[in-house]
Amino acid sequence: MQRPSQRGFTLIELVVTVAIIGLLAALAAPVTETVVRRGKEQDLKAALMQIRDALDAYKDAADQGRIAKAATDSGYPTSLEELVSGVIDKGSATGAKIYFLRRVPRDPFADHSLPPAQTWLLRSSESPPDAPSSGKDIYDVRSMSNQKALDGSFYREW
Repeated sequence: MQRPSQRGFTLIELVVTVAIIGLLAALAAPVTETVVRRGKEQDLKAALMQIRDALDAYKDAADQGRIAKAATDSGYPTSLEELVSGVIDKGSATGAKIYFLRRVPRDPFADHSLPPAQTWLLRSSESPPDAPSSGKDIYDVRSMSNQKALDGSFYREW
């Protein structure tokens, strides 16, 4: 009696296939991490630009007299939430508000349990650039991350 021929893979073929797949996965992992990190870096740059543009627009509106400020004030907002909640436009007869941000963006490298406004280090207009610190207003924002970027700089310095 003849045995029917059996079809299938040999053990060696399966081991070689699994080894090749494992090698490809090991090679792809660092590339995937780099792609994810580059995406976060782009998000960080966009968030910094968005907040900084809003801070500049707020300052311009204050300098133009559209926002009420004391003579001793710098003209910068006192909180990031103020950019979202808006301020009363002195030039509006109806008391309309001027809004500078739709929402405060989150630092992509910060703790996700924090509210977005608390993910940034704030710099006051009174603090020097070589020793930034918070104060009565917000002149600039920086990332809280101590990590190095792909280009070798620190996110905190962006």
